[in-house]
Amino acid sequence: MSNTILSPQEKRIVDEINGKFNLYSNNRVFKILKRFETKKPIIDIERAKYFTESFKKTEGEPLVLRWSKALKYIAENITVYIDDDQLIVGRGGYEGRYGLLYPELDGDFLDSAIKELPDRVQSPFDISKEDASVVIEDIAPYWKGKTFHEDLAKSLPEETIKLTYNPENTLQSRFIVNETASFRSSIQWVHDYEKVLKIGFKGIKSLAEKKLEALDPLSPIDNTEKVPFLKAVINISEAIIIWARRHSELAREKASIEKDTARKQELIKIADICARVPENPARNFYEAVQSQWFTQMFSRIEQKTGTVISNGRMDQYLYPYYKKDIDEGRITNEKAQELLECVWVAMAQFIDLYISPTGGAFNEGYAHWEAVTIGGQTKDGLDATNELTYLFLKSKREFPLNYPDLAARIHSSSNERYLYEVSETIKEGSGFPKLINDEEVIPLLVSKGANFEEAYDYAVSGCTECRMPNRDTYTSPCAYINFAAAIEMTLYNGRMKLYGNEDIGLKTGNPRNFEIWEEFWNAYIAQQTNFLKHAFIQQHAIINIRPKHFATPLGSALHDLCMKNLKDLHEPHIEGGIDLGYFEFIGYGTVVDSLAAIKKIVYEDKKITMDELIDAVYSNFEGKEVIRQLLLNAPSYGNDDPYTDSIAKKLDREALEFTKKYSKELGVHLDLRYVPFTSHVPFGKVVSATPNGRKAWTPLADGSSASQGADINGPTAILLSNVKSKNYNYRERASRLLNIKLSPSCVKGEEGTQKLISFIRTWCDLKLWHLQFNIINRETLVNAQKEPEKYSNLLVRVAGYSAYFVDLSPDLQNDIIARTEHENL
Repeated sequence: MSNTILSPQEKRIVDEINGKFNLYSNNRVFKILKRFETKKPIIDIERAKYFTESFKKTEGEPLVLRWSKALKYIAENITVYIDDDQLIVGRGGYEGRYGLLYPELDGDFLDSAIKELPDRVQSPFDISKEDASVVIEDIAPYWKGKTFHEDLAKSLPEETIKLTYNPENTLQSRFIVNETASFRSSIQWVHDYEKVLKIGFKGIKSLAEKKLEALDPLSPIDNTEKVPFLKAVINISEAIIIWARRHSELAREKASIEKDTARKQELIKIADICARVPENPARNFYEAVQSQWFTQMFSRIEQKTGTVISNGRMDQYLYPYYKKDIDEGRITNEKAQELLECVWVAMAQFIDLYISPTGGAFNEGYAHWEAVTIGGQTKDGLDATNELTYLFLKSKREFPLNYPDLAARIHSSSNERYLYEVSETIKEGSGFPKLINDEEVIPLLVSKGANFEEAYDYAVSGCTECRMPNRDTYTSPCAYINFAAAIEMTLYNGRMKLYGNEDIGLKTGNPRNFEIWEEFWNAYIAQQTNFLKHAFIQQHAIINIRPKHFATPLGSALHDLCMKNLKDLHEPHIEGGIDLGYFEFIGYGTVVDSLAAIKKIVYEDKKITMDELIDAVYSNFEGKEVIRQLLLNAPSYGNDDPYTDSIAKKLDREALEFTKKYSKELGVHLDLRYVPFTSHVPFGKVVSATPNGRKAWTPLADGSSASQGADINGPTAILLSNVKSKNYNYRERASRLLNIKLSPSCVKGEEGTQKLISFIRTWCDLKLWHLQFNIINRETLVNAQKEPEKYSNLLVRVAGYSAYFVDLSPDLQNDIIARTEHENL
């Protein structure tokens, strides 16, 4: 690679391989990172153990009250840790990298899954023999017959089950119309951290106590619904205060025996801070950061939230504390950055453990992405960047870690310095920050019921979504739909090659007998609509069953509308809230290209017959390479080609029309989204060869990106295909994830930075939701596959998150390698 232009990340790794550069200095956070970064995560069972013990004692009580009592019991008993060198404390498990168990989710198969975790391909975990015995003998048996997954599987109609699970074993997903509610308690979320910083949990508890005193003592509703809710808020407030104080006590104990004078003083300060926050309002930047982290970390103990609770607009709610400390000389930029980076390494040690094989396949690379949102606009619509914004970007450039998942809001008036530093950070090559477009998001939020002040203040949440703290109220996970499977069912009259002669989809007729394109199109749309029908049937059941299984007293305590209505956030509807959900279109590029190839090659140009097409596809193109090349060279999505973009737009419109009509029955905005995480890989494993020339069982196209290698007209063409395939006249749409892979050479130097800024402004002007980059050489990825031990620090952008390349499965690694590497912007 001597003549190859390298990204800064690649150069660091190559220098380290050659012994020229030591990544680890004496810097505090690097020392912490070095102790755990390459270690296999370990399962800590304490959260599951104490949660189960408490639930055994509280059967028959209201769920939200039981949940709060369990969390208080955990806070009183779980082991607390303070890592060497750490300044920010609070973890939920063992030292090093650790994962937690949530038996309320996985109890029905926890005993069998625990035996498979150490050896599975996607994100393996270790567990001690003693802990495994406790899980198998004490924890799992209590939850069998009580889990949400079991309840949901029993409630679905037979035709829906066929598209969702293996009917003979509902623990096995079919990756067709895939429910995601059974491997997480909630979709992505953002708390109102500012509330904690301003009034503390003592203030939240006091508010609940006053509301409790004001209830009607004779009212049946107040006594059976409101009293348990408020008692739960009081319990959860006490729980997190107890947990923080236990850290204070531990810090004092450690300080009393610490021989290093500097570390002794650090531990004394930690003890003082943990004795004060998050019980009380934060007075300075250090207290604010510690209070925020306690709140976020306890949320992880509370429940399993999809992608983990995000951090919100940290450069906004932390800024007053930072500014005051800077102005009064109590802190330097270097110290503020060090405190933030102590949070980042704490995040990196928590691993979001998916016991479910389906969940593990969806979230490879130990994925969790608690987004930190920077930039954007203030509540009155002015540019919101400040000096803390730039500190976050500086930290991301200097500290090679995949946490936090930095998300930069961009708008038409984003200033030049901000775009410059965003671009310079992107050029580092680790995939940060991902970009979210205010010009698309804010009008959509307003169209769905938000006022402008709320919409301007949105925070990025999870992969590409956004939340308005105190206004968003929908937490039910939704379906991921494999529309490439609908293509296969259209070809084989409702069947799929993997499942043999079983009729899974609709009987739409034998396409060998279709004489015109419209017949094939109508058959496909029938299959697509059938998938949507069953996805919405799933969602109806999910919305109504979840409140019987999950509660979130901490999340509810931090939500104004929950406190106003005295209802748990997981209730189907909170008065005054906006219920924003979504379902996923998986395999968009694969489907568009397949339909375009059939229309062009079979029906218009008549280069092959439908018989020849189906025979070639069914044989996985064995001995049919000429036909495969014809299909591969048919018009493809992602090239600013009106032929394919018009088909893509029609597909999009069909899905939008369905949700526009039927989401009203669910009482939510169930919007169309194109965000696969890593599900396009396992979804591809159930789909045989497709008419775009894709081989059987290989990954589908991801998000709203082009099929792997199909985008040959450059990155701008990808943007334009996204624009021309969107139906802007519908509000029933949500985010489109867009991956773009660039060679480092095309953005080298000052000229490259300016080109990247111009590209970002173009994307912003086109009102596309999301954009993220991999800036890396293909050769680096290939070398990392061959010699993973040398490339353990190599970060790549996967979906809405970045992960260490060597932690990914070979299938996902190959998918990233296969993405088109553009040489020019």
